[in-house]
Amino acid sequence: MNYPVSARRHDAIPNSKFKVYTQKQIGQISQLDVLPEQLKFDIQVVANILPFRVNQYVLDHLIDWDNAETDPIFILTFPQREMLAPIWFNRMADLVKSGANQESIQALAKKIRQRLNPHPAGQMELNVPKLDNRKLAGMQHKYRETVLFFPSQGQVCHSYCTFCFRWAQFVGDKSLRFSSAETDDLYAYLKQHKEVSDLLLTGGDPMVMKTHHLKKYLEFLTHPSVQHVQTVRIGSKALTYWPHRFVTDEDADDLLRLLEKLVKAGKHVAFMAHFNHWHELEPNMTRRAIKRIRNTGVEIRCQGPLLARINDDPAVWSRMWREQVRLGLIPYYMFVERDTGAHRYFEVSLVKALQIYQQAFQSVSGLARTVRGPSMSASPGKVQVQAVTEICGEKVFMLRFLQGRNENWTQQPFFARFDEKATWLNDLRPAFGEEQFFFEEEYMQILANSHAEKLLSN
Repeated sequence: MNYPVSARRHDAIPNSKFKVYTQKQIGQISQLDVLPEQLKFDIQVVANILPFRVNQYVLDHLIDWDNAETDPIFILTFPQREMLAPIWFNRMADLVKSGANQESIQALAKKIRQRLNPHPAGQMELNVPKLDNRKLAGMQHKYRETVLFFPSQGQVCHSYCTFCFRWAQFVGDKSLRFSSAETDDLYAYLKQHKEVSDLLLTGGDPMVMKTHHLKKYLEFLTHPSVQHVQTVRIGSKALTYWPHRFVTDEDADDLLRLLEKLVKAGKHVAFMAHFNHWHELEPNMTRRAIKRIRNTGVEIRCQGPLLARINDDPAVWSRMWREQVRLGLIPYYMFVERDTGAHRYFEVSLVKALQIYQQAFQSVSGLARTVRGPSMSASPGKVQVQAVTEICGEKVFMLRFLQGRNENWTQQPFFARFDEKATWLNDLRPAFGEEQFFFEEEYMQILANSHAEKLLSN
């Protein structure tokens, strides 16, 4: 997966004008002319179901078009045929070939999307908080210390990732979307919940927002009534997809001053950067953006999932972690690809994931060993695969909760039967003849209570 850097125009001066292509403009992307006609058709077919968006910067500076079909950034941004089950790809392909109208195409697309687990880990049912007995749209509160907020102006990205576990946010179906413009609700909720120490702005990508919009969601955090919210996290892939946001955009300086204001007010501001390959760290514009962000006192932590065809190689991860440390970034998480969307295309067995993590971890210095993984963000909590070992003659996975829906589960170890094909927590069964994992009875009660509450509200 190591392609010649010369094929990527990292040293060219990137155009600072943002230009984006969506599913309707795929035919206007001139770089696709080098691809076989069948591949171009496949992209069009899958883009009717999974969201597609790419910008000119990504096309010009991040993809090796001489080796496009195996290039990690091409696969990261352009939908592939194998991302759908053959039955669904063929049905959509037949519809497109027949010249069907958009109503028919969208009806089939909606049917297929519902089969792709659009909201994994109980996001729609279990994580939505309440204020005065009223559900707060666009917020999630799964773990005691951390509230997630989905600002309505940030529910898009500069480009979309084909693996995205929040892909349902971007397909135009309001019933699948999290978002909120209600800063008053967010402020009121945080004032009431003194246990919350961290606010995470997520999406989409909050960095698509103009600074004057972003201020509405951040400036109130300097008020004494929410001084218990010590950490502001901003989840973003803008350092890869549009680093101009921090360098040449017309309000880039205003954005940096806003972040610096939060830091000076005593907040720990953590920019949660999403990186999937070391190629993403190479452009000069990205390095300039990193330097400017760090100069405000903001820390940049790096996370991303382990993905077949993109980074399922320990050498990719170790090189990426070393480069992150060299640039002053903090390696944070290696995730297991979530069980949603195109996960069948990207998934890696837990056995292989652990091997990749361990081999990469062993080949870096202590400063890069801040990274935790492989971690599954499952409905009960964040579960880390720690080891494959043998206990009392039984080969088992050793696991632990990094975060739990019940905070008392955190750091609790548990064991599952070894299964070389398992790719997710739901594939695992308790070891040593146990009927269930230690948390399952309580977790099932949480599900039952949520279901009963939903019935009552209806």
